[in-house]
Amino acid sequence: MTALFTPQLPERDEGEITPGATHVPNWLTLEQQERIADRFHEWARGPVPLRAATVRGHQMSVRTVCLGWHWQPYQYTRKATDVNVARVLPLPDWMIRLGRYALQATGHDTATIGSYMPDTALLNYYDAKARLGMHQDKDEESRAPVVSLSIGDTCTFRFGNTESRGKPYTDLLLASGDLFVFGGPARLAYHGVTKVHQDTAPEGCGISRGRINITMRMTGLDG
Repeated sequence: MTALFTPQLPERDEGEITPGATHVPNWLTLEQQERIADRFHEWARGPVPLRAATVRGHQMSVRTVCLGWHWQPYQYTRKATDVNVARVLPLPDWMIRLGRYALQATGHDTATIGSYMPDTALLNYYDAKARLGMHQDKDEESRAPVVSLSIGDTCTFRFGNTESRGKPYTDLLLASGDLFVFGGPARLAYHGVTKVHQDTAPEGCGISRGRINITMRMTGLDG
């Protein structure tokens, strides 16, 4: 897997980062990355377009399009009432299967895998200047694991503790094709992205610059 340009980056961590949180480098093949990136470009064109949400009066630098449920700060809705009131596209069945494969790859038990039915995916696009502050994924009623996939440029991902945005935390590199799953005791851990490393996307991944991050979740909501 050849990058367009490879800067000097520290070694990547592998395996369990903390109980409940596991990193699997190079989980997606290059072909799978390209296929997902192609779908991302389709989804980003609508019916709800890619947009930067506003949190506490500040526009995020990360732009997002959603499937299944539309995320806006502190709630999920079927329609994008903060964008154009259009209904979001459904979560495809292949993504549900992919989520279950991800849990299998990270050592989850059969019962957890069998009951895993993600009903929303947040697809985030990071350009070279985008960052994501430390936050918890807690707008969901379900505390089922979150499955995260990376395509494109490598980022520095900060994964912390469940009590505060400060230390202790671990900084690791998430590269194109990587899988990161967090659940159980790590489900409400604070996490964020501190840097996107330009020109590190591998050729053939479906995106030449920037980073696509997909997080699959179970909302636990009806309707």
